[in-house]
Amino acid sequence: MEEGKMTVRAVDRALDLLLCFAEETDLGLTELAVRTGLHKSTAHRLLASLENKGFVIRNPVTDKYRLGFRILELSANAAQSDDLSLVMFPEMERLRDQIGETVSLYVRDGFERIRIQAVQSREAVRRVAPVGVRLPLYVGASSKVLVAHAEEGFAAKWLESGSLPEGFQPEAFLAQLEQVRREGFAVSFEEREAGVAAMAVPIFNRSGQLVAALSVSGPSSRFTFDSMKAHAGLVKEAASRMGKMVR
Repeated sequence: MEEGKMTVRAVDRALDLLLCFAEETDLGLTELAVRTGLHKSTAHRLLASLENKGFVIRNPVTDKYRLGFRILELSANAAQSDDLSLVMFPEMERLRDQIGETVSLYVRDGFERIRIQAVQSREAVRRVAPVGVRLPLYVGASSKVLVAHAEEGFAAKWLESGSLPEGFQPEAFLAQLEQVRREGFAVSFEEREAGVAAMAVPIFNRSGQLVAALSVSGPSSRFTFDSMKAHAGLVKEAASRMGKMVR
């Protein structure tokens, strides 16, 4: 049993070393030992094992370590687009805790959008977002993002599809899309639901392709335009981190 406990302990320590690279790229042995609370000799042995398996690389000039290519291989296989709702959930929770409002993830399916994941606000009065619901593309912040950054020719095809409601103004909507591309985020105030406001930003994968729209929504009385502008940076940063998770 003692040998089994030591094995788990060694794995924990090795993982602690890898997690040190979550915020910084290059770290030396002393820095890693201090951050993990390990003796330098222990840290050195664990790093040697990680280096042997390709999980870290040591620069012989600076004598510092960085993540190896094996990490990229694992992350590429773990973060497929089909797993967006699971892969991005931790980042969505983090964003919810930072802003305090409901966070949703949308993808486009034909001329509709689907909410594939949601993290509800903890506020007593909050925006409740059911997962799996299908919504039209002609209204809402996420719709604007998904259409604004869709493949070339999609917007024209969609506008000619006959699926738009009476009274819809294509020129005004196209002007909003230009603003979304220029500012990097979209907003909506009570466009689909009374008393609800939302903002959304695009999530691009490592190849620069749009994979989803990240939305934050809440009561319009609390989630005002000033509040959206104040939090736009946080939402964009979250979307950037999420995009790095998928190919």
